[in-house]
Amino acid sequence: MKPIRRLLAILAALALALSPLGTPSAFAFSRIKDLADVEGVRDNMLVGYGLVVGLNGTGDSLRNSPFTLQSVQSMLERLGVNTRGATLNTKNVAAVMVTASLPGFSAQGSRIDITVSALGDAKSLQGGTLLVTPLLAADGEIYAVAQGPIAVGGFKAEAQAASIERGVPTSGRIASGAIVEREVPFELSSLERMRLSLRNPDFTTAKRIEDAINRMLGGGAAIATNPATVELVLPHRGPGDVVALLTDIEQLRVDPDQPAKIVIDEESGIIVMGAEVRVSKVAIAQGNLTIKITEAPQVSQPLPLAPDGAETVTVPRSDVTVDDSSDRKLTVVEESVSLQSLVDGLNALGIGPRDMISILQAIKAAGALQAEIEVM
Repeated sequence: MKPIRRLLAILAALALALSPLGTPSAFAFSRIKDLADVEGVRDNMLVGYGLVVGLNGTGDSLRNSPFTLQSVQSMLERLGVNTRGATLNTKNVAAVMVTASLPGFSAQGSRIDITVSALGDAKSLQGGTLLVTPLLAADGEIYAVAQGPIAVGGFKAEAQAASIERGVPTSGRIASGAIVEREVPFELSSLERMRLSLRNPDFTTAKRIEDAINRMLGGGAAIATNPATVELVLPHRGPGDVVALLTDIEQLRVDPDQPAKIVIDEESGIIVMGAEVRVSKVAIAQGNLTIKITEAPQVSQPLPLAPDGAETVTVPRSDVTVDDSSDRKLTVVEESVSLQSLVDGLNALGIGPRDMISILQAIKAAGALQAEIEVM
């Protein structure tokens, strides 16, 4: 009897550990840090135009890329070499666009990653080196300068009768390839008010964030002005206390709400359903009429002792089959079923994702689907 009692005690302890009372509710919630962005703490897009040199004959054709030819001539003139009027036919240079994302509060002298993409008809940037390229923001000011060897993930090899290409050899990255020359001014410590921008706007989620912040700082410290914004009134503190306050706010946990939505990508056949999707009681039947015609012509040859004039002829042979999907039956989906029950009911029809898309749209047209359908 002792082994049975010990087994019962283990099962009881396991049930208590898995029960809602035995699991902290905070683990089911999300941090405000993962739900909203702080106003002003953002990246800035940078772009620049430059030249990549050192390519092994895989660069731009100067005849087909006049901007590359002009850039090479201008660069050589700045270095004291005059090539105006000369015929240049090098294929070791490529014009590229350089893009980067400047994180907020990046200090002068820090480094950021950059992406280099071919602009002309270059075949590959493998083995190339980016020359000094200034990176500009939307205001036209230079915020970083890029230079360095390019790391390309793809490659391309060609021969007279075959070629192979993997990845994209005309695009690459330079880790820490740009130096920040100008900082984006933003005085975080001097702000008296601040806004949190929800990544997925929702009235309920914004209200819950407001309540969580007010429970920590007191009533009136936060107010949800719209489904996408929660405004904060910062208390009078020192410069360093603003960061500490935002750290405490980011760690608060709330239960985010989400609307009932179904996202459909018809091109790839992907269907994503939210947990709140509900369906009224409806009957569903799915079947397709498929007619398959197969042609298998046969050759008829004359016998060995056939009379003169006998010829070899082709005899047509056709096989026609019809599939009316008669084995598929009508399926009833009960009222207010859960997401799992809805998926199980649709899978019971034996259909694929693309047919399921049509069924979901038909249920929505019938008014039995309490969810929004978004087609990508």
